[in-house]
Amino acid sequence: MNDKPMWVRSLDYAGPGVPQTAAFYRELWKLTDVESNQGNFLRGSGPEPYLVGLHPGARRGLVRISLGVADEAALGALRDKVLRAGVAASPIAALDTPGGGVGFTLTDPDQRVLRITAEVAEVTPLPDPDAPIRISHIVLNTAAFDQLTAFYTDVVGFRISDWSEDQMVFLRCHSDHHSIALNRSDRASINHVAFELPTLDAYMRGIGRLKNGGYPVNWGPGRHGPGDNPFAYYIGPSGFVIEYTTQLEQIDEATHQPRVWQRTAELSDRWMLAGPPSRQMRTAMAGDPDAGFQG
Repeated sequence: MNDKPMWVRSLDYAGPGVPQTAAFYRELWKLTDVESNQGNFLRGSGPEPYLVGLHPGARRGLVRISLGVADEAALGALRDKVLRAGVAASPIAALDTPGGGVGFTLTDPDQRVLRITAEVAEVTPLPDPDAPIRISHIVLNTAAFDQLTAFYTDVVGFRISDWSEDQMVFLRCHSDHHSIALNRSDRASINHVAFELPTLDAYMRGIGRLKNGGYPVNWGPGRHGPGDNPFAYYIGPSGFVIEYTTQLEQIDEATHQPRVWQRTAELSDRWMLAGPPSRQMRTAMAGDPDAGFQG
């Protein structure tokens, strides 16, 4: 059982080109197909039954972010907190995605669907030293920066780790420096999703594997200031930006104080290898405006 109070389990995307995207995740990104009659799901080497769900659709967008909590009691307590905050939430019900379990859904102020889950059956870890273990973090673009920050902290229970001037806020739900980050933008969209690799060697081999497979890194390799994590960003076949990372900073709750990082080249990349992101990468990170898939 996961000993974290809350964590990111999975993301579900919709859009065209699901077979090509699934093949990329399977053959180069090192995810593994999961048997299911509910859609295309892929797992990593860790215990989560799936990390990515792919769903055919006419437009690109984020179907849902799934968060895990410790057990059904924690699930009920969080739902009660959500309702006390005046936010609508569905009843707790059985889940039909891989791993089963129970959960409820709510929407954030940008109309993204969050699914809070518990009692999901873990799977046996895979002995693959180069496969992503789990989703490390998600970065969301928003035009409602202050409102969204308040929602994720006051309603869902995240805590602020650091700021990148007034452009980004890094939010944690356990000891990882951030599991969700918010980026001030002119639209609601997904900026990128980062996958955690087990070691720095696995991270470097991943960069080499993708390069040899026809996907040279779009931004990286480098090492960020906030979070202190190595990064390598790619624009996948679906058009979403995905990242390989590892060694994300661990927060000591007893001593940590949020700080404001300056947005300088040497703090964006402490290794000073990557340079600034290209116009193509910035455009991809801006994402398509995403009104959400509920209702």
